[in-house]
Formats: sequence, structure tokens, C-alpha cells
Amino acid sequence: MTQNQNKSIYLIPVMLCFFAMGFVDLVGIASNYVKEDLGLSDSVANVFPSLVFFWFLIFSVPTGMLMNKIGRKKTVLLSLIVTVFSLILPLFGESFGIMLVAFSLLGIGNALMQTSINPLAMLIIGDKNLASTLTFGQFVKAIASFLAPYLAMWGATAAIPSFGLNWRVLFLIYFVVGVLAALLLWVTPISEELKVKSEESSLGKQFVDCLKLLGKPIVLLSFLGIMCHVGIDVGTNTTAPKLLMERVGMTLNEAAFATSLYFIFRTIGALTGSFFLRVMKTRLFFIISVVLMAAAMVLMFVGDTKALLYTGIALVGYGNSNIFSMAFSEAVLNVPDKQNEVSGLMIMGLFGGTIFPLLMGFASDAVGQAGAVAIMAIGVIYLFTYIPRIKR
Repeated sequence: MTQNQNKSIYLIPVMLCFFAMGFVDLVGIASNYVKEDLGLSDSVANVFPSLVFFWFLIFSVPTGMLMNKIGRKKTVLLSLIVTVFSLILPLFGESFGIMLVAFSLLGIGNALMQTSINPLAMLIIGDKNLASTLTFGQFVKAIASFLAPYLAMWGATAAIPSFGLNWRVLFLIYFVVGVLAALLLWVTPISEELKVKSEESSLGKQFVDCLKLLGKPIVLLSFLGIMCHVGIDVGTNTTAPKLLMERVGMTLNEAAFATSLYFIFRTIGALTGSFFLRVMKTRLFFIISVVLMAAAMVLMFVGDTKALLYTGIALVGYGNSNIFSMAFSEAVLNVPDKQNEVSGLMIMGLFGGTIFPLLMGFASDAVGQAGAVAIMAIGVIYLFTYIPRIKR
């Protein structure tokens, strides 16, 4: 079959889509630059990352229904169109209103992408080597994540400001890549069968079915675990540069490296975690991961040197890199007859990226960045309580 023979070629545009999925992580460094340019407080600036992840609460389940009606490829294409439009808006200015709309659209596009890209990859690669393919996709996504701070720093310090873009050249570069990803996917022939079932036609029923599953303790606790994971992820992404600016006196351009450091170690964690999870019990690796995160919280709370803060940021990056996959699999494997519903509910758990930054913003305005770290530490404490629920 031609598609099977050329599946490696067909995966090229899909991997570029994974790269585009990583655009969402630019919100951390971008919100810091917007805060500096517009003179915002932490609580106001943290509205931007919170707004991005709010849309996962609204769009996760409807996206699954949309895939049944128009197909996976068209759903991913739609996510790219929304993402590309979100990236072009900041090129016309960085007023508070423009950035609110841009980050909202970025969140909507990413919610569509996160829900549909894995099923699309599955359609191409099949069951064989699926795990390794998706792991590589997450690695590609992480490249976009840790490149974002470097691109913003380059735009802020190079000759780009003469074009009126400054650090916002980041949006232009990712806009070009997003358009390329959409074009390549559009011309890639991918055959699929649409599955429209009458029982799936009611949006209200989809939400009700998902919410009912929260009555199962493992589903509820895994959902909360994923909320904590994403909250810590977005929180570190946003707070890491602020810690270095507050404690060490760095400028924003210098401190932006902290965000890249976090994503570098998160990438290393994802790649090595796929090996460790094959050779050791899931519970043991989960314990190791959470202990590393706890040590990171201590270092970020009390650290006052670059070495201590960088170590803390690296540890939370590595420790937090596999929490989602472990909590997700625990929930899905415990409710085998409702895997689609549980999957949608776990993706909705990314809403934690809305709650944590908002609370962290208020805490840091009140007592400094130590307050923001304390909010993340609450999430780590919860993950310790989740350990007994892991049976494998």
C-alpha cells in the first residue's frame, strides 16, 4: 500500500505540526516581555498564560466530536490556521487588547492541536512503533519550546528593532513555520474514515459522560494530578526568569535563558523517561520524579545564586517531564471501557495551566517570587499524595 510505503515521508508534516504545537510555550517568555513593555504587575501579566490554558476546559471534548465529523487531518489543519492567525496579530502591535486576543487564539489553536495530533499520527503509523513516534513528536515539540526564549532575546538585542518588532520577531518566525506546516500537511494525502455516531452527536451528553467519570476516585485524582503537572509546568515557564531577576539582579534578556534551561531538561526527561519506564516500576519512577520536584521547590524558594536557581529549574524540568504520561496512563488503564471519555477528561486537566499562574501572580505581588514558588509547591505536595494510587 502506497501510504504504508511512504509513511516516513508522511510523518514529516506531522512532526512539523508537533513543532507548531510547541508554540504555546512561548507564552512564558512573551508574558515577561509584555509585562516589562507595558509596566504590568505579576498578577496582570500572568493573565496571559492563564488565558492560553483556559481554552482546554472548553474545547477538548468538542474537538473529539469535530474529528468524528470532518476527520483528523482537517482538524489539525484548522488548529494550524487558528495558531497562525494568533501569531500574526502581535506583528501589528503589543497593546494589552491585541495580546489578549492573540494568546486566546493561541490557546484555542493548541487545544485543537493537542487533541487531534496524536490520533493523526496513529492513523499514519498504526499501532506499531506508535509510542516511540509520539515520544519523538514530544521531543520535536520541545525544540520549539526552548527556542522561543532565544529567539525573543535575539530579537530584543539584535538589529531587528529597526523593523519595529523587537522581541516580537519570535511571532514572525513561528508564523512562517506555522504556514509551512499547514501547507505541507494540506498537500499530504492521508486517507481516513469518518466515524459519526448518533450517540456522539450531543455535545451536552459528551460533557455529562466526562463529568460522571469524576465519580471514580482514580479518574478524579489523576485529573487533579494532571492539573498540578501543567500548573507547575506553566508556572516554572513563567516564573523562572523572574526569580533570576529578583534574586540575582539579571536583566530580562539575560534571565530568559532560565526558560530554555527548563525546557532542555524537560526534553531530556521525556527521552530518558521512556527508557526508565520500561525497566522500572511506574510507581518508583513517579516517586523519583516527585522527589526531584520537591528538591527543586526548596532550591527555588531559598536560592539566591545562579547555581542554586539553575539547579532548581533543571530539577523541576526533569522531574515534571513524565508526570502527565504516568497519571494519564493510570487513569485510562483503570477504566478500559471508557478510554475515549477518560482521555478527553485528562486533556481538560490542562486547565491547571490557568489556575496556577493566576494564584502565583497574586502571591508574587504580595510577597515576591517566593510566593509563586510556594503555590507550585502545593502542587508537588498533592503529587506525593497521588503515589499510593499508582498500582504498577
